[in-house]
Amino acid sequence: MGRKDPLDEYKKKRDLRKTSEPAGKKKKRSEQPIFVIQKHAATRLHYDFRIEVDGVLKSWAIPKGPSLIPKEKRLAVPTEDHPMDYADFEGVIPEEEYGGGTVMVWDRGTYRNMKEERGEPVPMSKALEHGHATIWLDGKKLRGGYALTRFRKGKDESWLLVKMNDEHADVEGDVTVDRPESVISGKRIEEIGGNRHE
Repeated sequence: MGRKDPLDEYKKKRDLRKTSEPAGKKKKRSEQPIFVIQKHAATRLHYDFRIEVDGVLKSWAIPKGPSLIPKEKRLAVPTEDHPMDYADFEGVIPEEEYGGGTVMVWDRGTYRNMKEERGEPVPMSKALEHGHATIWLDGKKLRGGYALTRFRKGKDESWLLVKMNDEHADVEGDVTVDRPESVISGKRIEEIGGNRHE
């Protein structure tokens, strides 16, 4: 028996004849792993945080979006793995399809795995399996250290994304409000979606 395709759930949830989302496939690891944050105006507005792990994008939905304030804990709910090609996806998913609504690339860049045990690096897949990862983001909007910690297992699995207190922390303002534009097109989500979410 062959290994299960990590993108099976992604493909089962979508009719790729009706949506412009990429079909995608698992890819070889990048020399420097990437991350992307997509603002998604679906049934409820949220941000999708995705990091490259073993050739796919591990994904979490963050209702309030990321923060630069170390004391703010952001709920992160895991979703299905996405193909690497999804990091470039910006557009409108038909309303009747899964995740229907507008998707905008709010931030993207590379990340570094900071998790170590006894001075040795812990593979990201193992760190996530154990429920705690620490990463350093080098994005256009987000930079610095973040902790991703699971606090609930099972059917309602939930994580927290928390900014570390480093030189890139900022307790003033809200980065999602101050920087609403796409890092690909420079447009706001309303412009991409034809003002359907105003």
